Amino acid sequence: MDHGGSLGRASALFPHAPRPFVDLSTGINPHSYPLFDVPATALSRLPESERLRELAEIAARTYGAPSAAHVVAAPGTQILLPRVASLVRPGKALVLGPTYAEHARAAAIAGHAAAEVDDFEALADADLAVLVNPNNPDGRVIERDRLLDLAVRLRAKGGLLVVDEAFMDVGPIEHSLAAAVGEGGIVVLRSFGKFFGLAGVRLGFALADTLTAERLEAQLGPWAVAGPALEYGIRALADIKWQGDIRQHLAGDAMRLDALLARFEVPVAGGTSLFRYLSFPDAPTLFAALGGCGVLVRHFSERPQVLRIGLPGSEEEWQRLESALADWASRRDDAAKEIVR
Repeated sequence: MDHGGSLGRASALFPHAPRPFVDLSTGINPHSYPLFDVPATALSRLPESERLRELAEIAARTYGAPSAAHVVAAPGTQILLPRVASLVRPGKALVLGPTYAEHARAAAIAGHAAAEVDDFEALADADLAVLVNPNNPDGRVIERDRLLDLAVRLRAKGGLLVVDEAFMDVGPIEHSLAAAVGEGGIVVLRSFGKFFGLAGVRLGFALADTLTAERLEAQLGPWAVAGPALEYGIRALADIKWQGDIRQHLAGDAMRLDALLARFEVPVAGGTSLFRYLSFPDAPTLFAALGGCGVLVRHFSERPQVLRIGLPGSEEEWQRLESALADWASRRDDAAKEIVR
Protein backbone atom coordinates (compact mmCIF):
# COMPACT_ATOMS: atom_id res chain seq x y z
CA MET A 1 0.00 0.00 0.00
CA ASP A 2 1.60 3.24 -1.19
CA HIS A 3 -0.41 5.44 1.17
CA GLY A 4 -3.01 5.18 3.88
CA GLY A 5 -6.76 5.29 3.45
CA SER A 6 -7.26 2.84 0.58
CA LEU A 7 -10.06 0.58 1.74
CA GLY A 8 -10.14 -1.12 -1.66
CA ARG A 9 -6.59 -2.32 -1.28
CA ALA A 10 -7.23 -3.19 2.35
CA SER A 11 -10.10 -5.44 1.26
CA ALA A 12 -7.82 -7.19 -1.23
CA LEU A 13 -5.12 -7.67 1.39
CA PHE A 14 -7.49 -8.83 4.15
CA PRO A 15 -10.46 -10.35 2.29
CA HIS A 16 -11.82 -12.20 5.32
CA ALA A 17 -11.51 -9.36 7.83
CA PRO A 18 -14.71 -8.20 9.56
CA ARG A 19 -16.36 -5.14 8.06
CA PRO A 20 -16.42 -2.22 8.25
CA PHE A 21 -12.69 -1.61 8.57
CA VAL A 22 -11.47 0.59 11.38
CA ASP A 23 -9.22 2.79 9.26
CA LEU A 24 -6.32 4.10 11.36
CA SER A 25 -3.97 4.33 8.41
CA THR A 26 -4.32 7.98 7.39
CA GLY A 27 -3.37 10.39 10.19
CA ILE A 28 -6.53 12.39 9.41
CA ASN A 29 -8.51 13.81 12.32
CA PRO A 30 -11.38 11.34 12.94
CA HIS A 31 -13.44 14.14 14.55
CA SER A 32 -14.11 16.32 11.53
CA TYR A 33 -15.22 19.91 11.54
CA PRO A 34 -19.05 19.96 11.78
CA LEU A 35 -20.72 19.60 8.42
CA PHE A 36 -23.12 22.31 7.27
CA ASP A 37 -25.24 23.14 4.25
CA VAL A 38 -23.35 25.26 1.73
CA PRO A 39 -25.26 27.86 -0.30
CA ALA A 40 -26.73 26.45 -3.48
CA THR A 41 -24.73 29.02 -5.44
CA ALA A 42 -21.51 27.35 -4.24
CA LEU A 43 -22.49 24.50 -6.56
CA SER A 44 -24.42 26.26 -9.30
CA ARG A 45 -22.12 29.22 -9.97
CA LEU A 46 -18.40 29.73 -10.55
CA PRO A 47 -16.64 30.81 -7.36
CA GLU A 48 -16.51 34.57 -6.81
CA SER A 49 -13.06 36.13 -6.57
CA GLU A 50 -14.16 38.01 -3.43
CA ARG A 51 -14.71 34.71 -1.60
CA LEU A 52 -11.24 33.54 -2.62
CA ARG A 53 -9.74 36.77 -1.23
CA GLU A 54 -11.71 36.28 1.99
CA LEU A 55 -10.35 32.75 2.28
CA ALA A 56 -6.78 34.00 1.74
CA GLU A 57 -7.20 36.67 4.43
CA ILE A 58 -8.52 34.19 6.98
CA ALA A 59 -5.81 31.65 6.09
CA ALA A 60 -3.11 34.31 6.52
CA ARG A 61 -4.39 35.14 10.02
CA THR A 62 -4.81 31.52 11.05
CA TYR A 63 -1.47 30.29 9.74
CA GLY A 64 0.52 33.41 10.59
CA ALA A 65 1.49 34.49 7.07
CA PRO A 66 2.40 38.19 6.61
CA SER A 67 -0.74 38.95 4.56
CA ALA A 68 -3.29 37.49 2.17
CA ALA A 69 -0.97 38.41 -0.71
CA HIS A 70 1.39 35.72 0.59
CA VAL A 71 -1.28 32.99 0.43
CA VAL A 72 -2.14 30.77 -2.53
CA ALA A 73 -5.19 28.53 -2.18
CA ALA A 74 -5.36 25.32 -4.20
CA PRO A 75 -7.44 22.14 -4.48
CA GLY A 76 -5.17 20.32 -2.04
CA THR A 77 -1.42 20.57 -1.49
CA GLN A 78 -0.83 17.57 -3.76
CA ILE A 79 -1.47 19.65 -6.88
CA LEU A 80 0.97 22.29 -5.62
CA LEU A 81 3.97 19.98 -5.24
CA PRO A 82 5.27 19.89 -8.85
CA ARG A 83 4.41 23.56 -9.33
CA VAL A 84 6.41 24.56 -6.28
CA ALA A 85 9.29 22.32 -7.38
CA SER A 86 9.33 24.12 -10.75
CA LEU A 87 9.94 27.50 -9.11
CA VAL A 88 13.69 26.86 -9.42
CA ARG A 89 15.38 25.64 -12.58
CA PRO A 90 16.07 21.90 -12.71
CA GLY A 91 18.99 20.88 -10.51
CA LYS A 92 19.52 18.83 -7.38
CA ALA A 93 16.47 18.23 -5.22
CA LEU A 94 17.03 16.74 -1.77
CA VAL A 95 14.20 15.57 0.49
CA LEU A 96 14.79 14.96 4.19
CA GLY A 97 13.56 11.45 4.83
CA PRO A 98 12.10 9.14 5.59
CA THR A 99 8.93 11.01 4.68
CA TYR A 100 6.08 11.45 2.23
CA ALA A 101 7.22 9.93 -1.08
CA GLU A 102 5.29 12.41 -3.24
CA HIS A 103 7.81 15.20 -2.64
CA ALA A 104 10.62 13.39 -4.44
CA ARG A 105 8.25 12.29 -7.21
CA ALA A 106 7.01 15.86 -7.73
CA ALA A 107 10.58 17.18 -7.85
CA ALA A 108 11.44 14.62 -10.52
CA ILE A 109 8.35 15.65 -12.53
CA ALA A 110 9.69 19.22 -12.42
CA GLY A 111 12.97 18.02 -13.94
CA HIS A 112 15.15 17.79 -10.84
CA ALA A 113 17.52 14.98 -9.97
CA ALA A 114 15.71 13.99 -6.78
CA ALA A 115 17.04 12.00 -3.85
CA GLU A 116 16.15 11.39 -0.24
CA VAL A 117 18.71 12.09 2.50
CA ASP A 118 18.64 11.41 6.22
CA ASP A 119 20.98 14.24 7.27
CA PHE A 120 19.51 17.73 7.69
CA GLU A 121 22.86 19.39 6.97
CA ALA A 122 23.00 17.67 3.57
CA LEU A 123 20.06 19.81 2.41
CA ALA A 124 22.41 22.80 2.05
CA ASP A 125 23.87 21.15 -1.08
CA ALA A 126 20.49 21.22 -2.84
CA ASP A 127 18.98 23.64 -5.28
CA LEU A 128 15.58 22.54 -3.99
CA ALA A 129 15.45 21.36 -0.37
CA VAL A 130 12.25 19.80 0.98
CA LEU A 131 11.28 18.67 4.46
CA VAL A 132 8.10 17.93 6.38
CA ASN A 133 7.77 19.60 9.79
CA PRO A 134 6.50 17.91 11.93
CA ASN A 135 7.55 14.95 9.87
CA ASN A 136 5.36 12.17 8.59
CA PRO A 137 5.54 9.40 9.77
CA ASP A 138 7.82 9.84 12.82
CA GLY A 139 6.85 13.32 14.06
CA ARG A 140 10.41 14.67 13.92
CA VAL A 141 10.58 18.47 14.36
CA ILE A 142 13.33 20.70 13.00
CA GLU A 143 13.81 23.92 14.98
CA ARG A 144 12.89 27.24 13.36
CA ASP A 145 16.37 28.75 13.75
CA ARG A 146 17.96 25.85 11.88
CA LEU A 147 15.40 26.18 9.10
CA LEU A 148 15.97 29.92 8.75
CA ASP A 149 19.73 29.39 8.58
CA LEU A 150 19.24 26.80 5.83
CA ALA A 151 16.92 29.17 3.96
CA VAL A 152 19.59 31.89 4.00
CA ARG A 153 22.19 29.50 2.60
CA LEU A 154 19.88 28.31 -0.17
CA ARG A 155 18.65 31.79 -1.03
CA ALA A 156 22.24 33.01 -1.48
CA LYS A 157 22.63 30.66 -4.44
CA GLY A 158 19.14 31.02 -5.88
CA GLY A 159 17.80 27.88 -4.23
CA LEU A 160 14.48 27.22 -2.52
CA LEU A 161 13.46 25.72 0.81
CA VAL A 162 10.07 24.00 0.87
CA VAL A 163 8.63 23.15 4.28
CA ASP A 164 5.51 21.00 4.32
CA GLU A 165 3.67 21.89 7.53
CA ALA A 166 0.73 19.55 6.96
CA PHE A 167 0.73 18.57 10.64
CA MET A 168 1.76 21.92 12.16
CA ASP A 169 -1.86 22.47 13.28
CA VAL A 170 -1.04 19.95 16.03
CA GLY A 171 2.70 20.71 16.15
CA PRO A 172 4.92 23.19 17.98
CA ILE A 173 3.77 26.38 16.24
CA GLU A 174 6.88 28.27 17.37
CA HIS A 175 8.83 26.30 14.75
CA SER A 176 6.56 27.27 11.83
CA LEU A 177 8.11 29.31 9.03
CA ALA A 178 4.81 30.87 7.95
CA ALA A 179 5.74 34.31 9.25
CA ALA A 180 9.11 34.24 7.44
CA VAL A 181 7.96 33.56 3.88
CA GLY A 182 8.12 37.24 2.95
CA GLU A 183 11.92 37.06 3.09
CA GLY A 184 11.91 34.99 -0.11
CA GLY A 185 13.38 31.60 -0.90
CA ILE A 186 10.86 29.83 1.34
CA VAL A 187 7.57 28.13 0.51
CA VAL A 188 5.44 26.72 3.32
CA LEU A 189 2.68 24.23 2.51
CA ARG A 190 -0.35 23.90 4.75
CA SER A 191 -2.97 21.18 4.46
CA PHE A 192 -6.62 21.79 5.38
CA GLY A 193 -8.04 18.28 5.25
CA LYS A 194 -5.88 16.53 7.85
CA PHE A 195 -6.49 18.72 10.89
CA PHE A 196 -10.09 19.56 10.05
CA GLY A 197 -10.85 15.94 9.13
CA LEU A 198 -12.21 16.95 5.71
CA ALA A 199 -9.74 15.39 3.28
CA GLY A 200 -12.43 15.07 0.61
CA VAL A 201 -12.89 18.85 0.48
CA ARG A 202 -9.50 19.05 -1.31
CA LEU A 203 -8.09 22.33 -0.03
CA GLY A 204 -4.51 23.35 0.68
CA PHE A 205 -2.29 26.40 0.73
CA ALA A 206 1.14 27.59 -0.30
CA LEU A 207 2.61 30.47 1.71
CA ALA A 208 5.35 32.41 -0.07
CA ASP A 209 6.70 35.86 -0.90
CA THR A 210 4.30 37.90 -3.01
CA LEU A 211 6.10 37.43 -6.34
CA THR A 212 6.24 33.66 -5.86
CA ALA A 213 2.60 33.63 -4.80
CA GLU A 214 1.68 35.45 -8.01
CA ARG A 215 3.61 32.90 -10.08
CA LEU A 216 1.81 29.99 -8.43
CA GLU A 217 -1.60 31.63 -8.80
CA ALA A 218 -0.93 32.19 -12.50
CA GLN A 219 -0.14 28.49 -12.92
CA LEU A 220 -3.31 27.42 -11.14
CA GLY A 221 -5.51 29.81 -13.11
CA PRO A 222 -8.98 31.07 -12.15
CA TRP A 223 -11.49 29.08 -10.11
CA ALA A 224 -8.86 26.66 -8.81
CA VAL A 225 -10.75 26.20 -5.53
CA ALA A 226 -14.29 24.84 -5.79
CA GLY A 227 -17.21 26.73 -4.26
CA PRO A 228 -17.95 24.23 -1.46
CA ALA A 229 -14.24 24.13 -0.51
CA LEU A 230 -14.25 27.92 -0.25
CA GLU A 231 -17.23 27.84 2.10
CA TYR A 232 -15.75 25.15 4.35
CA GLY A 233 -12.33 26.78 4.36
CA ILE A 234 -13.67 30.21 5.31
CA ARG A 235 -15.84 28.94 8.15
CA ALA A 236 -13.45 26.35 9.61
CA LEU A 237 -10.28 28.45 9.47
CA ALA A 238 -12.09 31.31 11.21
CA ASP A 239 -13.41 29.03 13.97
CA ILE A 240 -10.60 29.49 16.48
CA LYS A 241 -12.60 28.07 19.38
CA TRP A 242 -13.24 24.78 17.58
CA GLN A 243 -9.56 24.55 16.70
CA GLY A 244 -8.48 25.03 20.32
CA ASP A 245 -11.04 22.54 21.62
CA ILE A 246 -10.11 19.86 19.08
CA ARG A 247 -6.40 20.22 19.83
CA GLN A 248 -7.11 19.39 23.46
CA HIS A 249 -9.33 16.49 22.43
CA LEU A 250 -6.71 15.06 20.09
CA ALA A 251 -3.98 15.39 22.72
CA GLY A 252 -6.13 13.41 25.15
CA ASP A 253 -6.84 10.73 22.55
CA ALA A 254 -3.13 10.45 21.75
CA MET A 255 -2.35 9.88 25.44
CA ARG A 256 -5.10 7.26 25.56
CA LEU A 257 -3.59 5.52 22.53
CA ASP A 258 -0.14 5.56 24.16
CA ALA A 259 -1.55 3.93 27.29
CA LEU A 260 -3.40 1.28 25.27
CA LEU A 261 -0.31 0.38 23.25
CA ALA A 262 1.82 0.25 26.40
CA ARG A 263 -0.59 -2.30 27.94
CA PHE A 264 0.37 -4.70 25.15
CA GLU A 265 4.08 -3.79 25.17
CA VAL A 266 3.96 -1.95 21.85
CA PRO A 267 6.62 0.82 21.97
CA VAL A 268 5.80 4.29 20.67
CA ALA A 269 8.81 5.86 18.97
CA GLY A 270 7.33 9.22 17.93
CA GLY A 271 4.45 10.90 16.17
CA THR A 272 2.02 13.79 16.64
CA SER A 273 -1.36 14.00 18.33
CA LEU A 274 -2.93 12.80 15.06
CA PHE A 275 -0.84 9.63 14.78
CA ARG A 276 1.73 7.52 16.56
CA TYR A 277 4.91 6.10 15.04
CA LEU A 278 5.90 2.54 15.93
CA SER A 279 9.28 1.01 15.16
CA PHE A 280 9.98 -2.47 16.53
CA PRO A 281 10.78 -5.98 15.23
CA ASP A 282 7.25 -7.38 15.62
CA ALA A 283 5.67 -4.64 13.47
CA PRO A 284 4.96 -6.97 10.49
CA THR A 285 3.07 -9.47 12.62
CA LEU A 286 1.14 -6.69 14.34
CA PHE A 287 0.14 -5.19 10.98
CA ALA A 288 -1.11 -8.57 9.75
CA ALA A 289 -2.92 -9.37 12.98
CA LEU A 290 -4.69 -6.03 13.16
CA GLY A 291 -5.64 -6.22 9.49
CA GLY A 292 -7.07 -9.68 9.98
CA CYS A 293 -9.29 -8.20 12.69
CA GLY A 294 -10.42 -5.40 10.40
CA VAL A 295 -8.18 -2.71 11.90
CA LEU A 296 -6.07 -1.01 9.24
CA VAL A 297 -2.82 0.77 10.12
CA ARG A 298 -0.15 2.22 7.85
CA HIS A 299 2.81 0.01 6.99
CA PHE A 300 5.82 0.74 4.80
CA SER A 301 7.09 -1.94 2.45
CA GLU A 302 10.63 -0.55 2.41
CA ARG A 303 10.72 -0.39 6.24
CA PRO A 304 8.86 -3.45 7.49
CA GLN A 305 9.68 -2.74 11.14
CA VAL A 306 7.75 0.56 11.02
CA LEU A 307 4.04 1.29 11.46
CA ARG A 308 1.98 4.47 11.79
CA ILE A 309 -1.31 4.32 13.66
CA GLY A 310 -3.98 7.00 13.74
CA LEU A 311 -6.68 7.71 16.32
CA PRO A 312 -9.92 5.77 16.64
CA GLY A 313 -12.95 7.99 16.14
CA SER A 314 -15.53 6.29 18.35
CA GLU A 315 -15.77 4.07 21.41
CA GLU A 316 -16.63 1.13 19.16
CA GLU A 317 -13.41 1.69 17.21
CA TRP A 318 -11.40 1.94 20.44
CA GLN A 319 -12.89 -1.36 21.59
CA ARG A 320 -12.14 -3.09 18.28
CA LEU A 321 -8.54 -1.86 18.41
CA GLU A 322 -8.15 -3.06 22.00
CA SER A 323 -9.62 -6.46 21.14
CA ALA A 324 -7.32 -6.82 18.12
CA LEU A 325 -4.26 -5.88 20.18
CA ALA A 326 -5.23 -8.36 22.87
CA ASP A 327 -5.62 -11.14 20.29
CA TRP A 328 -2.20 -10.33 18.78
CA ALA A 329 -0.51 -10.16 22.20
CA SER A 330 -2.00 -13.50 23.21
CA ARG A 331 -0.67 -15.18 20.07
CA ARG A 332 2.73 -13.51 20.57
CA ASP A 333 2.96 -14.72 24.15
CA ASP A 334 1.89 -18.26 23.21
CA ALA A 335 4.55 -18.36 20.54
CA ALA A 336 7.17 -17.20 23.02
CA LYS A 337 6.17 -19.98 25.42
CA GLU A 338 6.51 -22.57 22.67
CA ILE A 339 10.03 -21.33 21.94
CA VAL A 340 10.97 -21.68 25.61
CA ARG A 341 9.66 -25.24 25.66
